[in-house]
Amino acid sequence: MTNTETLTIWPLGAADAGAAAEPRASTDVELARMAADGDASAFEQLYVRHHRRVYSICLRMTQNPAEAEDLAQEVFVQLFKKVGMFRGDSAFTTWLHRMAVNQVLMHFRKKSTRVEQTTEDGDVPVQVVAGSEDPGRMPVVDRVALDRALAKLPPGYRSVFVLHDVEGYEHEEIGRLLGIAAGTSKSQLHKARMKLRSLLKRR
Repeated sequence: MTNTETLTIWPLGAADAGAAAEPRASTDVELARMAADGDASAFEQLYVRHHRRVYSICLRMTQNPAEAEDLAQEVFVQLFKKVGMFRGDSAFTTWLHRMAVNQVLMHFRKKSTRVEQTTEDGDVPVQVVAGSEDPGRMPVVDRVALDRALAKLPPGYRSVFVLHDVEGYEHEEIGRLLGIAAGTSKSQLHKARMKLRSLLKRR
């Protein structure tokens, strides 16, 4: 070793300590609190983390990519306004999920008010998602057929089916979300499934 060379001897465990000192990713709760305090970069991180999930929820319920994208953007506009209301009583993803569902349902209400459409049975359209008890296990071709059949359902049937069979909501929760009785939700779900079976049999 020359006189100009120096030898650095790290204390035992120092390398590990350096690795541990690397900044960890903030949790959703931490980001939400930072965003509520006006931290734009924290809100941007929430957007990057959850935009795809929110868009997927909107797409499943609307079956319309353009509408789903617009609604997903609106969800994050609402999140920007209301993020300070998140108290951490539930998981942030659960809270955001409900916000997305509510945004789509509001969209359906406005749409049905403008069009004043009714179902074949004369029922007021209530969102439903019909079909298989476990869409995730269906073959790809069958899932494509199911998606096409869902798009042909009246908005009310599609909403209930999606909320119950896809998102896993109970009828009581669906009733609260849609402003209907639990019994109406059950009836809409049954009609949605029957309609889907009929549409799928035609194929």
